[in-house]
Amino acid sequence: MQSTPNYLWNTDDVLGQGATASVYKARSKRSGELVAVKVFNNASYLRPQEVQMREFEVLRKLNHKNIVKLFAVEETTQGNSKQKVLVMEYCSRGSLLSVLEDPENSFGLSESEFLVVLHCVVAGMNHLRENSIVHRDIKPGNIMRLVGEDGQSIYKLTDFGAARELDDDEKFVSVYGTEEYLHPDMYERAVLRKPRQKAYGVTVDLWSIGVTFYHAATGSLPFIPFGGPRRNKEIMYKITTEKPAGAIAGVQRQENGPIEWSYELPITCQLSVGLKSQLIPILANILEVDQEKCWGFDQFFAETTDILHRIVVHVFSLQQATMHRVYIHAYNTTTIFLEAVFTQTNIAPHHQEYFFEGHPCQLEPSLQAHNFSRTTENSPLTLLSSVPQEPVGVRFRDPSLEFPKFVPKVDVLADCSMAKGVLSAVHQTLKISRSLLKCQEFILRGLYWVIESLKAKCSCVLERREAAVSMLSCLQHTELKAFVLYDSVSGGNSSPELKDLAEVKTRLQTVTEDLARCSHSISKHKGTLDSLLSELVKHRKQAHEDSIRQMECCLEKMQLIYKQFKKTRMSPRLAYNEEQIHKLDKMNLGHLAKKVLSIFQEDCVQKYQAMLTIHGNITRDVWEMKEHLKKLSNSIGACNVEMMGCQECLHNALDKLPQRILREKPNLAQISSAPLPIYMNLAPQDMVLRMKELREQMKLVVNDLQSNNSIIERLQIYLPSRMQKPDSAGLQPTRTAPEQTLARKYTDAKLQPECNKNSRRRKTQSSHYPGD
Repeated sequence: MQSTPNYLWNTDDVLGQGATASVYKARSKRSGELVAVKVFNNASYLRPQEVQMREFEVLRKLNHKNIVKLFAVEETTQGNSKQKVLVMEYCSRGSLLSVLEDPENSFGLSESEFLVVLHCVVAGMNHLRENSIVHRDIKPGNIMRLVGEDGQSIYKLTDFGAARELDDDEKFVSVYGTEEYLHPDMYERAVLRKPRQKAYGVTVDLWSIGVTFYHAATGSLPFIPFGGPRRNKEIMYKITTEKPAGAIAGVQRQENGPIEWSYELPITCQLSVGLKSQLIPILANILEVDQEKCWGFDQFFAETTDILHRIVVHVFSLQQATMHRVYIHAYNTTTIFLEAVFTQTNIAPHHQEYFFEGHPCQLEPSLQAHNFSRTTENSPLTLLSSVPQEPVGVRFRDPSLEFPKFVPKVDVLADCSMAKGVLSAVHQTLKISRSLLKCQEFILRGLYWVIESLKAKCSCVLERREAAVSMLSCLQHTELKAFVLYDSVSGGNSSPELKDLAEVKTRLQTVTEDLARCSHSISKHKGTLDSLLSELVKHRKQAHEDSIRQMECCLEKMQLIYKQFKKTRMSPRLAYNEEQIHKLDKMNLGHLAKKVLSIFQEDCVQKYQAMLTIHGNITRDVWEMKEHLKKLSNSIGACNVEMMGCQECLHNALDKLPQRILREKPNLAQISSAPLPIYMNLAPQDMVLRMKELREQMKLVVNDLQSNNSIIERLQIYLPSRMQKPDSAGLQPTRTAPEQTLARKYTDAKLQPECNKNSRRRKTQSSHYPGD
């Protein structure tokens, strides 16, 4: 045990070690609170006094939630030599490096965790620059982690042994840092030992931040020579200094082989396309060897803060079967959002349609993003293109390529490393499997919503068709009445009006046939949609959830073996029995790895590919059906237009009817002075009463009301004297035989409308028209 006046620690509780100090987990003697103590060794006192005091002074100057707090500076109480001790905040979850060394994060952090790292590092570095501090040793090992009360990670910058005050326009010449994260100019002096007297500015921290961010996003370093950075230092320097503009990584895969430059983050990276598109330009401009071309901190802070201030809208492109995260500002409008979606999906804004939680989602052009429906990873907006799209699906690298080779020979160090590689590959396989499963769920859910929407559209089109049929029935009855009237007036002779009515009848017959075809097509579509829904339910039951549970079970067993291998690694040599157990564990590890791969390839991938095939077929059918429904709707619209034309023709014919009656039957307008038979006295009144009865019946037919009323009103206007003036004998005028025939035929042609069968018939009133 070692202690200071207020703290004590066990030297076995090592948290980290460096060239000049060691860090231990300690406790407060008064409260028992856990702290971290940095104990400086003898080598640290060989440095100039100014350098020794620099870390204390820097930490005392800083106060930020993303920088490890300094509680006290004390000295050890054991022995004659007093060692300086920094008492600092204890971060219980290790460092970012320990997070990345977890097999689960071997291919990089999840997007949500990476954003936390980005936020914390940017905030911490911003505080450093506000206080004119350059860190000079930014790396994952110097970024500590703890978990807040809300369960979210908090990352804090630590180890300010190399830090010093430095303004933006100042330079320094001393070299500090860790070689994989060093700026190439500093690498040349510190690692290659080339005696170059060159001054460095604050932007050297930006290079280290760029390497750290790349490492956090991908799980690997951006610049890797064959054999690794520590073994092939000359090539490492060559890669970093010869990097083309815009490149963010360079790897040499063969000895003396070419360097493969990369301008994108690898496919194994878990970050979305939306975040990658924001991050890559930042990496490209801070991983710039020329300090004159490299961004300054102001631009770096501006660009990273811009990312952190954006909101995420989750979008699933149904036809492409791809998930997207769209990063936009809360004040951005729908127009900007649609353009951002176009950038990722290549679906033009005017072709984009959206569903959310089963309902069509209309996005007004001026609507701001913060007023959008709140989306999540499990509840995205579902994008449907109005034009056909080919399925793309989840892009992934075959995880079988990530599994290391099994070597029969027992080597505890190599076996532990191999086991870690296997675990990393299994974690990656599980992540891919979960992505495939989620994609299938979104496909099934989205297709279900689209099919239900199409069924609703079918019902709407069917209602329009039924309304059109009702209107058609009314027009056919009106045409029949008009034909009876004109036929009676013309006495069976041909007339232009009768020819027009015959043409109207032909047009209405064509409409009848068109509407009948629409009815057949709609019924067929509804049957097809019901069949598709049944097929979707069947495939929902075949999802590979059980497969994922099996792989998770295998992973748990493999983690136990890896844990044992880490313990065994500390033993330089194994006893016979321990070696045999080690061999069995290694064999079981291989069997479990093969099982995981088999489940993935033969179950998860096959079901996913089968789903993509089904999805392509259903999407194609649905799109064709949607287009056909549009045509049916247009056809019904055309029928309505045609019927409106027929209605106009019928109105014109009925407008001409009174004049035609007077022309063909002039004695209707004359007042007869001859005595009339007594049985004819009430004939005109009877005619009017029958016409009024017809009018009341026709009120039940909305589309035909005006035309029938106009007939009655026109006939009244031309027969006022016959209905009002009695003859000299005080009797009503008689009707001739043709007139009686006309009235009887007109009355017998009354409409019995089908469209209002259930309407309550009004009782015919006995009152006369006004003026009778």
